[in-house]
Amino acid sequence: MDRGDGVTASAIEGHALAGTMAADALAGGRDASPRPSARRLLGLYLLLGFSAGLPFYMFNAVLTLRLARHGVDIVIIGFFAWIALLPTFKFAWAPLIERYDIPGFARFWGRRRGWIMLSQLGIFTSMVAMAFTSSDASLPLTALFAILLAFWTTTLEVAADGWRIELAPTQAEQAPIVAANLWGYRSAMVAAGSGAILVAAWADWTWAYLVIAVAAFAPFPILAAMRPEQDGAPGRVRALLRGSLASLAILLAAALVTAAVGWALLSAVQGAGFSAKTNVTPIVLAIALLPFTALALALPRIRRLPSGPPATMSSFAAPYVELFWRYGYAVLAVLAFVSLYRMGDVLTLTLSHPLWNEAGYSLEQIGFADGVVALSASMAGVALGGWLSTRWSLGWTLGTGAVTAAAGNWIYVWLWHSEPSSFVLYTSVAVDQFGNGFAGAVFVVYLSMLVSPTYPGAQYALLSGFAFLLPRLLAGASGSMQTQIGYDGFFLLSGALSFAAIFLLPIITRVKGRPAP
Repeated sequence: MDRGDGVTASAIEGHALAGTMAADALAGGRDASPRPSARRLLGLYLLLGFSAGLPFYMFNAVLTLRLARHGVDIVIIGFFAWIALLPTFKFAWAPLIERYDIPGFARFWGRRRGWIMLSQLGIFTSMVAMAFTSSDASLPLTALFAILLAFWTTTLEVAADGWRIELAPTQAEQAPIVAANLWGYRSAMVAAGSGAILVAAWADWTWAYLVIAVAAFAPFPILAAMRPEQDGAPGRVRALLRGSLASLAILLAAALVTAAVGWALLSAVQGAGFSAKTNVTPIVLAIALLPFTALALALPRIRRLPSGPPATMSSFAAPYVELFWRYGYAVLAVLAFVSLYRMGDVLTLTLSHPLWNEAGYSLEQIGFADGVVALSASMAGVALGGWLSTRWSLGWTLGTGAVTAAAGNWIYVWLWHSEPSSFVLYTSVAVDQFGNGFAGAVFVVYLSMLVSPTYPGAQYALLSGFAFLLPRLLAGASGSMQTQIGYDGFFLLSGALSFAAIFLLPIITRVKGRPAP
């Protein structure tokens, strides 16, 4: 999401002009431009959001439904939700994205577009691999390709997020661009979920993943046809060929490393005597929290640094030390707030599709709910959240978002205890997706206001990653939780966790950081 030059138009107006803006972005989009026009900016981030949103459901909600239809145990399905943990660790490779170029692509299209093009190739190949293993006969193989899909989807988002924050430093500029990006993201995400389910109902899961893979790859030739980063840069075809070859080598290396690490971890887990009945959530939680715990323990020392991270500090550590230096002990309250705020949305996404399946809804009903209903409600929520973020304080918009998100969880208790009907399903999905969209829009604006302009991509990766760490860890145990407290107890609890973020608002709205060095 880029910068809008004095953008004050509402997000609703931005959506109405989406087609024109996208055309402007393609015709004249140049990521080298320091101040793109508002229309070009919104169109570009609508396109980037669409590109990143298509794969998300395919390694998350659609995959859990696919596994459920194949008779995989609900506890194992819950473990697959831990694949969504990968984006929470994007801070581990975010500094590499801002520092290194993709051979071939970067010379002509620039560093950020180069990473985006590599990521799209990774998304396409991973989804094709998931298509041809759609029988789920080998769950480790299914997990491997789902992890690769999550990795390349996250890499695409990191490249785009840093650029957005650099170009739109204020709340008023961020809100419309966030709305445009989320419109693209959510429309693609919902379209992928609905489209994949409907294709699976008409054909099979292989065709479902192939169709979405082709759709996800569509922005690649559009990006390849855009202007170079610098006027007069020669060798478009040569850059495309060199970049594609380098990308294939990178993709193969990533697949081999992931497979080797996965095999080693599975062997270690089996050797330790773990099984599907073992409660590994505390172990995974402890490992996942290690880097954040290390920063928290070093906070007294970090706080005493005279002027933020010294110039001699490694490029990997500097962005994160600077964030903790700037906010001091208040950063702990911020981290607590962000970890609670999207809790309900993540937990709902994990078990909503299995809930619909067990409640007796058909694939056609689920597909329509995930499509027309979810898309309309979600985009309305994003529009209102983006619009209010330009007019209200973040405290009020964040509080309203927490309430709507909690309501979106609690509505599924009503669904579970109601006789199956299209009205019950569509109403529940509409309430859930409206709250999800509203809370998501204001939350992205809030996180964007916390980062330093010196390290926008890396710090946003850390904050947004931590925001989903605890929710996704709990999502991995959602199957076990459901067996203990039922679907109604699960959704009551998930809604309460989202609502609990309200009690931290009086603290986080008063947080003021030191001036960035």
